[in-house]
Amino acid sequence: MCGCGTLVPGSGPAVPDGDRKAVTALLDRWSSALRDRDERAFLAAVDPAATGYRAEQRRVFANLAAVPLASWEYRLVRTGGFAPAQGDGRRLAAETELRYRLAGYDTAPVTTKARLTVVERAGRWYVTAEDAPSGGRQLWQQGPVTAVRGERSLVLGVGQNRARLEALAATADRAVPAVAAAWRDGGPGTGGGAGPGAWPGRVVVQMPASVERMAALLDSPVSNYRGIAAVTTGEVGGSGEAPADRIIVNPEAYGALGSFGRQVVLTHETAHVATRALTSAATPLWLSEGFADWTAYRGTDRTARQAAPELARAVAADRAPRGLPTDADFGFAGESGRLARAYEEGWLACRMIAERWGEEKLVAFYRGVGGHERRSGSVGTELRRVLGVSQVEFTAEWRAYVERELG
Repeated sequence: MCGCGTLVPGSGPAVPDGDRKAVTALLDRWSSALRDRDERAFLAAVDPAATGYRAEQRRVFANLAAVPLASWEYRLVRTGGFAPAQGDGRRLAAETELRYRLAGYDTAPVTTKARLTVVERAGRWYVTAEDAPSGGRQLWQQGPVTAVRGERSLVLGVGQNRARLEALAATADRAVPAVAAAWRDGGPGTGGGAGPGAWPGRVVVQMPASVERMAALLDSPVSNYRGIAAVTTGEVGGSGEAPADRIIVNPEAYGALGSFGRQVVLTHETAHVATRALTSAATPLWLSEGFADWTAYRGTDRTARQAAPELARAVAADRAPRGLPTDADFGFAGESGRLARAYEEGWLACRMIAERWGEEKLVAFYRGVGGHERRSGSVGTELRRVLGVSQVEFTAEWRAYVERELG
């Protein structure tokens, strides 16, 4: 919902309470019209003089037609920045939060920030512009959304044919029970329970038209995602105050994979959705990414050499790792192969725990680490509590395991 000429909230003279109430009422009407699928009322809240923005909002309204919304509302956070409007009236900056839920999928609202400019003309307020990046941070800002409902998934796509989205939904539907079996708390309909860390047993997958559009959704450089088949959004701890989990698929990299690779990718990302509530700042990336990979490969016939080719080459070249990968090793920068080896090292650590101590212990270890507030001491404490070994002993055993499996 982009526009131009937005003002900066919080600048200029104080905004009278009456104006704040009037703007709040405007946003309530605008939200209600969208929820009710009332295009006439929706456009009635948009400045008639802002022809470009009005045309953009008409397109956005149409783009959202297939999206199953359970709720949609704008909440006014602060106002400011009075300025004269073109012709009669006044302009006012409005910093808002858009909160929405997808029907049947989101247990808490997705929250995104929206900086609007509203204008008052002849005693009536309208939305006249919005500050948003080119390309659109929401999928429906990028074009008409096609929605495909799977048994356990909702796939939303732009610029994709329906058959491709249906195939993606089928892959996601297979990923959910696989993750439920590994995480042992899959949520309703998947055999899981309702204990701490339970998840709904459903996933939302988005496939934009290109990797460039994917980068726009994630508000990151496109270079970060070339060659990356999919990523999962959301915040650790699952508080519901940040955007809910979405699996964002790179149509180019994902399309280059075979059926097995696609299933591994979707299962890996679904594992992140399932574990989000019990993943915290205390959880190292080797554990969160390693567990997701262990879940994805669990039950397959892939050997360690097949699943960890970069690490196997390093071991063969007498460059076996001396310690578990750091969070920095999972960055996009650095020498070629480092990122792949970091994932493979984390996977082998989780695989070793599952084989040596059992799958239930691996899940208990993951949950235990995530239950800490800080990184410092979290892994060492849970290694002793759950597995009965020190961090030094665990690392030594892992190094020997890597050499044994890949040497």
